[in-house]
Amino acid sequence: MALNFPNPSRSYDASRHCVCFWGYDNAREVAFQVSDDILLRLSHEAAAEEAALLATFDHHREQILGLARDIYTPGSRNTYTIS
Repeated sequence: MALNFPNPSRSYDASRHCVCFWGYDNAREVAFQVSDDILLRLSHEAAAEEAALLATFDHHREQILGLARDIYTPGSRNTYTIS
């Protein structure tokens, strides 16, 4: 089964400067983090604050999920960073 993202939850982690979200490969949960830098590049108007970064993530969700699918390797790790 391919990596999928049935849960639309995402959260901002200020200590890591990233938005976190989760995907699933069968029953295996895989954590992803997309850095502030990537989100700021996607939206030149976004401020580096939580609400703006989450809004940018939401606006570009499909593109970000595509990047997550591209970097994911089944069975190799449980956490991936898009930076």
